[in-house]
Amino acid sequence: MGFAVVKRSVSIAGHRTSISLEEPFWEGLREIAGREKLSVQSLIGQIDAERGEQNLSSAIRVFVLNDLRRRLADRGSID
Repeated sequence: MGFAVVKRSVSIAGHRTSISLEEPFWEGLREIAGREKLSVQSLIGQIDAERGEQNLSSAIRVFVLNDLRRRLADRGSID
């Protein structure tokens, strides 16, 4: 099972950058942004501001994964 990497351009802190993510991560990011009533670009900006030295694409993947894990834990679906 493979997913194509999709590259998108966004503005973060006033500069344009390209982010490469697999489509399921873009979908997860859109879902989270919708739930938080933010634009995807704003959410990426927040992730960027908190990522430290971590690569932005990796930080986004971890953010989406952690969101899923939190929601599953809240439902009692994971330990």
